[in-house]
Amino acid sequence: MLFIVTYSIRSDNRNAAMERFVNTGGKAPHGIKMLGRWHAVAKLSGFAIIETDDAELIQQWVMEWSDILSMEAYPALTDDQAGPIMMAALAKIEAHAVTHP
Repeated sequence: MLFIVTYSIRSDNRNAAMERFVNTGGKAPHGIKMLGRWHAVAKLSGFAIIETDDAELIQQWVMEWSDILSMEAYPALTDDQAGPIMMAALAKIEAHAVTHP
C-alpha cells in the first residue's frame, strides 16, 4: 500500500535534524520501500512516497524522528487506482439525478 508521509522540522531542531539525516540518510525501517522524497526549498518540510503493508513500521519510523520533527502518514492511491472509484461515484450521482430530477 502507498502512503504519503509529510514532515515538518521544528526550527529549534533544525541542526539536529540535518545532522541525523546526514548521518543516517533518513532511511526508513526495513520493510518500508522509499519510492521518493522531496524537500521543500527554503522551508523545513517535505514529503516522501513510501510503500508498505505494515502500519507498525510507519509508527516505528515516526517514533524514531518524533523528538525533532513532526511526521504524518496518509494512505494514497495512484491515478489508475483512484480513477475507477471517481468514475463510479460520478455514475452514481448521475443515476440519482436522472431518477430524482
